Amino acid sequence: MTSSRTRLRPFRTVVSALALAAMTLTPIAQAWAQSGRGPTLLRDTEIEEILHRQSDPIFAAAGLNPKDVRILLVGDNSLNAFATQGQQMGLNTGLILEAATPNELKGVIAHEAGHIAGGHPIRSGELTRAGLRPMLLTMGLGLLAMMAGAPDAGAMVMASSGQMGTLGALGYSREQESRADQAAVGFLEKTGQSAAGLVEFFDKFRYQEVFAEARRFPYFRSHPLSSQRIELLRNRVTTQKHYAVKDTPAEIAEFEMMKAKIDGFMNPSAALVRYKESDTGIPARYARSIAYYQSKEPDRALKILDGLLLDQPGNPYFWELKGQILFDYGRIAEAEAPQRRSVELKPDAPLLRINLGQTLVNLDDPKKRDEGIAELKRVTLLEHDNPEAWRLLAVAYDRRGDEGLARLATAERYYAYGALNESRAFAIRARQLLDRSSTDWVRATDIVMASDPSDQDMRALSREASGG
Repeated sequence: MTSSRTRLRPFRTVVSALALAAMTLTPIAQAWAQSGRGPTLLRDTEIEEILHRQSDPIFAAAGLNPKDVRILLVGDNSLNAFATQGQQMGLNTGLILEAATPNELKGVIAHEAGHIAGGHPIRSGELTRAGLRPMLLTMGLGLLAMMAGAPDAGAMVMASSGQMGTLGALGYSREQESRADQAAVGFLEKTGQSAAGLVEFFDKFRYQEVFAEARRFPYFRSHPLSSQRIELLRNRVTTQKHYAVKDTPAEIAEFEMMKAKIDGFMNPSAALVRYKESDTGIPARYARSIAYYQSKEPDRALKILDGLLLDQPGNPYFWELKGQILFDYGRIAEAEAPQRRSVELKPDAPLLRINLGQTLVNLDDPKKRDEGIAELKRVTLLEHDNPEAWRLLAVAYDRRGDEGLARLATAERYYAYGALNESRAFAIRARQLLDRSSTDWVRATDIVMASDPSDQDMRALSREASGG
């Protein structure tokens, strides 16, 4: 995963849509590491692939284009999931860990797809009032980040307070919940899967309906639950043709790997207890390796990981983790080989290329630094709004003495965050340093024009264009 000593890095970071990620835009491991401080947007290629592999048939059944649905992984141990405008679905790591089977998780995903397909995030009432509290809270987090010596992150968090308010406002009526339930059953049935998992998941938390609002899990505060609703859902599900269909062994295996990875990063102490040394299964060893890494015992983590690589030498994520551990503990030269291997095995994964690019630009070798720049530029072609790639590019260009490109990369990074004032300022500086005949100069101009320029900025651009 991606981050800075949060590397679940964790997931490298996402961004613009939810400024939740603003405080952790670093490689996977890093993000995972920081996740204990509060909700964080995480990015991890392995987990994203598993979630999409199990969700995309459901999205297609819902009439959605799976490529347009963005699954946001939120590093938070509380049980929650949400659907937002723009076909975005958020899943808390706590909810994934709470699901007992792939079918339970797919049931929740199908339910959230029902909200998206039904347009419920757009029609949810009392949006402004419900969003006020989280908006103010986010502004407070931004101020704290500034006071802690992270002014850029603080500014971005504060700029995102309106978006965070939108997240907090997502509460659905009982009528919308019932419609999403029924839609979920239809989606799963259409894909030849059972909706029994959704009933089982809700039934486990039936007791939530008797709790006061403040004591309920976040999911059941925004998704009202009742015994009557569960029974209506059960009656429909049991009549479906595919009611008895079970998860496949492959689905169960990847589900267990996903939970092991999340548990190791999010709850390392508990994971070392839960996944006992006597358990020699792949998921248990994976969880222990990550947990030791998170617990600052890299040698123990690497020993377990080397055993996993003997068993599965073609697993790109084991190589990714090994490179991540070595890099984070200062063994940068050693990190290069496993990171190269992960990219060879998974060449279409931008996050793996970020790891390799970061290592190469940190080696004391101009040729490898330039190779690292090339890797990071490939990432920006695949994910143009990846702020971590732009940040690393800015660092690499600065080290190479390309000040104009460094400022342009920083402008791109802020633009990905949605921090338009900062983006415009760096783009203006980049234009002053870049060759006016270059495509980079044109791109810097585009960013200025797209970043809400002031009248003064527009007059300056006009004078420049006319040769004044």
